Amino acid sequence: MNSDEELWRKAILPSSATIQQAIRNLDQVAIKIVLVANDAGELEGTISDGDIRRGLLRGLDINSPIASIIHRNALVVPPQMGRETVMQIMVANKIQQIPVVDECRHVVGLHLWDRITTPPLRANLMVIMAGGLGTRLRPHTEDCPKPLLPVAGKPMLEHIIERAKLEGFSHFVLAIHYLGHMIEDYFGKGERLQVQIDYLRERSPLGTAGALGLLSPRPEVPFVVTNGDVITDIRYGELLDFHIRHQAAATMAVRVHEWQHPFGVVQTEGVDIVGFEEKPVARSHINAGVYALDPKALAVLEEDARCDMPTLFERLQARAMRTVAYPMHEPWLDVGRPEDLTRAIAETPGDIKTDPGT
Repeated sequence: MNSDEELWRKAILPSSATIQQAIRNLDQVAIKIVLVANDAGELEGTISDGDIRRGLLRGLDINSPIASIIHRNALVVPPQMGRETVMQIMVANKIQQIPVVDECRHVVGLHLWDRITTPPLRANLMVIMAGGLGTRLRPHTEDCPKPLLPVAGKPMLEHIIERAKLEGFSHFVLAIHYLGHMIEDYFGKGERLQVQIDYLRERSPLGTAGALGLLSPRPEVPFVVTNGDVITDIRYGELLDFHIRHQAAATMAVRVHEWQHPFGVVQTEGVDIVGFEEKPVARSHINAGVYALDPKALAVLEEDARCDMPTLFERLQARAMRTVAYPMHEPWLDVGRPEDLTRAIAETPGDIKTDPGT
């Protein structure tokens, strides 16, 4: 949506405009839709070439006001709606454009079919943490780093890179330590995958965030970070757009985790029993291991000093810098235990089945 900002702004006309102005707008902006907004920026409706032609057939001329040809019940979507859902709405309604409006119905963007189905190239960096020891996965990791363990015929790390590449990412930095030479030998500089791959070589394990202190040069725009053992259908680009939209220093993708108490719970006040709850379900958000960071977040890291992501977030919060959660519903699997690896091997990415308690 961000890449189309200038286009949708050019496509806005006031309701006092004439049909001639609408025709000229359709021709010059060339996105097959005119957005009609009032003085407050609120969407009043849309106009297509078909709306204009039907108006002319009714006896209107090119100097007539557009008020009577505005399609006032146009489908709209909120800014937070994901790309997959928007595409489904477009297909179901056989439309190629959907305006994006906020809760006050102000126009804030426009989804275009040809652009939403072909994500733009992104200059943003993607850092993949691939230096862990994989202790819980031994003996699988005795002679192979965890991110290189094969899932559906290729390493987990390759699945991550290929998925991000489909969303326009082309520059990757892999943080490596344990058996890191094997990862370098496999991926090289990224030529085979037609991407650019650089490496951060940790002299000692630096945790899930510490290696970011080695970035040189430091990114100038927000970037994505993911653990190298997380297989998911998350849209990395949508996470990044969410992060930018909320002007955060750091964004953490989170999943809902459900845990059912195995016993009935007795509620008491002092010695008095005041109620019962049979095997209640507790819900909480868990860290999904995927993040978006603003370059300024790196200021809280020291070079070659260990730091985990929760600590980085705490340091940012201590400096009153904004940290936000990105609620995700996509399939997700953290391949940290042998049973997780078995499950990942059995289910190809995109078919991973996760229940709320995963």
